[in-house]
Amino acid sequence: MLKSLFPNKILSLTNAKINVLVAFLIAVLIIGLLYSLIISPADYIQGDSVRIMYVHVPASFIALVCFGLIGVASICNLVFKIKFMPLLAKSLAPIGCTFTLISIVTGSLWGKPTWGTWWVWDARLTSMLVLLIFYITYILTWKVIDNFEKANKISSIIGILGSFNLPVIKYSVDWWNTLHQPSSITLTSMPTIHHTMLIPLVIMFLGMIMYSVIIFLIRYKTEVIKLKINKKKNFK
Repeated sequence: MLKSLFPNKILSLTNAKINVLVAFLIAVLIIGLLYSLIISPADYIQGDSVRIMYVHVPASFIALVCFGLIGVASICNLVFKIKFMPLLAKSLAPIGCTFTLISIVTGSLWGKPTWGTWWVWDARLTSMLVLLIFYITYILTWKVIDNFEKANKISSIIGILGSFNLPVIKYSVDWWNTLHQPSSITLTSMPTIHHTMLIPLVIMFLGMIMYSVIIFLIRYKTEVIKLKINKKKNFK
């Protein structure tokens, strides 16, 4: 049962191996925080408030990636009936939801000194709020509905519908005249951010991605065990 749900290497991860990953994560985060809070310079316009970027940007990225993976997993689940897909998506949802909330909160903290207000119904901010609602709806579906197959189907539909919001978030600053600045880092061009700020940003990216992977591995193994226990109960 366990072997059929996901590659053996993930399910065979021991606590010792996870502890090594956690130790490496702590080291990366310490270096990242030292760079972000002490070594990197203040912005010539925004001052020290720019340091919020080192949490806000990686959190926003992870929030989008997690829901993107949930959307792909939901499609594979409905179309191809791959057994481990709903567990993968279910394990990713709380991680993405947490980082979406962090993105919105840090965005508000950054917006106050920059824009002079905690919140505006800007296209980027509004679409991120919509993403948070999709995350909460997805998680509550699994919490409220006891029947696995029914929850699986409904949550997959939510995951697919929520995916249509991701391009809106990504391109909102290009499609509309918004307060939110365009991306400083893209896949198609050189970064416009100075290397003294880019280095700590990359380190914090790495640290938060590592954290997400560790939490996902733990949650996935837990979800597999819970499913196995529930199937045994139903069989009896």
